[in-house]
Amino acid sequence: MEGWGSAPARTAHDGRGTETGPGRTEHGRKGRTLMIEVKTLDKPDERRDFPRGHLEAVHLTGLDFAVATFEPGWRWSESVAPIAGTDSCEIHHNGYVVQGRMHIRMDNDGGESEVGPGDVFVCPSGHDAWVVGDEQVVVYDFAGGMAQEYAKAD
Repeated sequence: MEGWGSAPARTAHDGRGTETGPGRTEHGRKGRTLMIEVKTLDKPDERRDFPRGHLEAVHLTGLDFAVATFEPGWRWSESVAPIAGTDSCEIHHNGYVVQGRMHIRMDNDGGESEVGPGDVFVCPSGHDAWVVGDEQVVVYDFAGGMAQEYAKAD
């Protein structure tokens, strides 16, 4: 998806400059003001590093989006649990796997699944996960919780 979200910053339609990318204000039929927000992953709002991985997040009105990168050898219970202070991942994920393979095991019933490139998945809170093989895993997460709270030290 090279180039996705990488539009250069420029002046908005109404003359205001935008900090993270193009913005446009339009007036709807009933006098409503509409704003299109665009941010680029090249300049994330925040980055969180943790052992064997990192997360980059952008925050827009109605969407908190995360790109998580996990290196071979990463396992949630070893790399993130000490930061989160919980026994399992308590974040709900709506994800899309860009590259690599990840195994997920649920706490409640022991259910397990493996996700890989092109897979879209929903994973409720209460799980452990780990990288399978020697390839880096990249996941896009749309649920919001990952961008807001994942691997955030209090």
